Amino acid sequence: MIISRTPFRISFFGGGTDYPQWFDDHKGAVLATTIDKYCYISCRYLPPFFEHKSRIIYSQMEHVHKIDEIDHPAVREVLRFLKIDEGVEIHHDGDLPARTGLGSSSSFTVGLLNSLYAMKGIMPTKDQLAREAIYIEQEMCKESVGCQDQILAAYGGFNYIDFGCHNDFQVRPVTLTKECSRDLEDHCMLYFTGFSRMASQIAAHQIKNIPNREKELNTMHQMVGQALKILNEGDLRDFGKLLHESWMLKRTLSDKVSNPEIDEMYEAARRSGALGGKLLGAGGGGFVLLFVPPEKQREVKETLKKFLLVPFRFEQLGTQIIFYQPDSGKVD
Repeated sequence: MIISRTPFRISFFGGGTDYPQWFDDHKGAVLATTIDKYCYISCRYLPPFFEHKSRIIYSQMEHVHKIDEIDHPAVREVLRFLKIDEGVEIHHDGDLPARTGLGSSSSFTVGLLNSLYAMKGIMPTKDQLAREAIYIEQEMCKESVGCQDQILAAYGGFNYIDFGCHNDFQVRPVTLTKECSRDLEDHCMLYFTGFSRMASQIAAHQIKNIPNREKELNTMHQMVGQALKILNEGDLRDFGKLLHESWMLKRTLSDKVSNPEIDEMYEAARRSGALGGKLLGAGGGGFVLLFVPPEKQREVKETLKKFLLVPFRFEQLGTQIIFYQPDSGKVD
């Protein structure tokens, strides 16, 4: 039995510039962190005592005889990629719901790769996991996804990620004092809107609009550098104000990014003291991040009491194998 634990992420700035359709010809960068909410993947070789060869358990349960029969695209393509022919059992659990803007799909892919590599007795690097997850999602699953989620899930931590052409990237950990990091955490409030969506469908619409949104995306890229400067030298309140500017820009990338309910929630939070915020992920629903001075948070909580507030902290480890007992389930 192998169990992996892979974090979800929060992206502050630069989302939208991590699509190859953008950074192959322009500059791309994101400022983002992983958080202490996780995707857990357990896997083992399935003993040959059942009518089915493999069992995959997530929000559904699949019993299959061969890889081609698997409905879950990431499971099917990861098994193909790793050339695993034996019967397996794969079980997924998550601290937070899927399709809500926290990079859960990529956390799943990275965690599954990590688990199955461990089952084969191989220890991949974080860079390898990130690049292979990007390849599997973009090329094998044909998903309209960017590149930040896979990198963050693999590496973990608070990072500045610089993107170049042909899926080249550099991961640069953001160095903050313990006090600054805790202060940043203490200004963040994460709310679940109750809406879920398929990020790849919204992302596909954004990608289609890229030729018409060059000015906006260039500005969003510049904001990553501005945000870093604020963290190193400036007033943390300006970080929240810049988040607001970035969210206003992101809403112009596609009419599917936001909706009237989310806009109303966000404006109510701003009236109650939030300096800024954003809908996480491609848009359309899921989790909203608000940047609120601690002295204003009680008022924001009262205003948004019908929504679920999810406390969190930053995490630094990325994907990890937390239980390792190889050959479980194998029968000679």
